Amino acid sequence: MIVGNGDIEEGGAGIIDAADFVIRFNDCRSYGAGGSRTDAVAVCNTGRPAKAMLGSREWRAHPGVVSAGEIWSVRDPEKFAAMRAPLAVSHPELDDFCDDYTDEFSVFCADTGKKHVVIGKAVHESVDASLSAFSPSPYVVPSSGMIVIAEVLNTYAEAEVTLVGFGHVGWELHPFAAERQLVDSHIAAGRLKRFGGETLVSSSQGA
Repeated sequence: MIVGNGDIEEGGAGIIDAADFVIRFNDCRSYGAGGSRTDAVAVCNTGRPAKAMLGSREWRAHPGVVSAGEIWSVRDPEKFAAMRAPLAVSHPELDDFCDDYTDEFSVFCADTGKKHVVIGKAVHESVDASLSAFSPSPYVVPSSGMIVIAEVLNTYAEAEVTLVGFGHVGWELHPFAAERQLVDSHIAAGRLKRFGGETLVSSSQGA
């Protein structure tokens, strides 16, 4: 079960908590209304979100973060280091976007007995390639949710994967319209399903 930070329909908490593996994001905003089971927390390990999480006692003490056995860093350090110079030209306002905190998350995991998973740049690049089929508007990077969906589909190919709390809206420099189309194509292919909302398809999942 991949639990985004969007709206979750009433009754979702129990179904989420009954899953074999639950992934939440960043500050675990889905925790509570979206159940409490948390096996992995996927984090933006660069830029302001990373700095804010690592510097927050509240984040470190959050029950979802505490209970998670794994932290997934969604941004490959090598990939983001290579993006720094082009972004300085195209989006100078994103001057700290590529600041890397992967090592700090590794230390946090070592200190708290968690596994640290760094999602490789090949996953990011495969998502870019898949999104290109839907002619996205210019964007900076795919969303963390889309990267995690690709990682899960690649790593757990036989698993039944369900998405919940994915509204495909947010930061204007993520390609959310194309991401929705890509997710819908995975659903149509039987690799994913959505819980609730307008597209509940029963089949294998992919989040």
